[in-house]
Amino acid sequence: MLDLHALLLFSLACLALTATPGPDMLLIASRSVAQGRSAGFATLAGIQAGTYCHALAAAFGLSELFLLVPLAYDAVRYAGAAYLLFLASQALRSNQLLALPAGENRRRSTLVVFRQGLLTNLLNPKMALFVLALFPQFVRTEAGSVALQVMILATVLNAIGLIVNGVVIVLASRVGTRFFGNSKLGRWPQYLLATVFGSLALKLAFDGKR
Repeated sequence: MLDLHALLLFSLACLALTATPGPDMLLIASRSVAQGRSAGFATLAGIQAGTYCHALAAAFGLSELFLLVPLAYDAVRYAGAAYLLFLASQALRSNQLLALPAGENRRRSTLVVFRQGLLTNLLNPKMALFVLALFPQFVRTEAGSVALQVMILATVLNAIGLIVNGVVIVLASRVGTRFFGNSKLGRWPQYLLATVFGSLALKLAFDGKR
């Protein structure tokens, strides 16, 4: 089992990383501004589910494929960029993005937002390499199951991410309600979300550094 000192160091590293604005925070914040708190937390849940998937892949050595086979890395990277462009086009075609619908439609919409957050995370090979680079530094083979240790580390990362991004979601949703809650602003929420998706797609497609 991981010792307390290792967990503390890992927690501090996670806090520094999650508090630094990046693609995930930008996506979560833009969702919260455009569609409210529920959409922000659904996006975060999807991203964190993806983190568990990347952690499992790293534990069983699957993520090393991106280091050994550059073509695999590029294939996933371009697939992720294409998916983000698809989401950008969906946002532009949407008639209304501000807040999720009510009732059964709300549950379905929340599931869709969760799935989108999950896929954007899974189709980002940089996240896989991030987990592969950070987690092994805190795993000790003599401390028991490597897979269990990796999943504990992923849980710590997600817990800290929930706190940091939870604050971002609450603040961003309030900004969205205040500035975009007025119907006179028209399609600005759609444009905001489409711009974020498009920007992330371009960054993923043209930033080939691993």
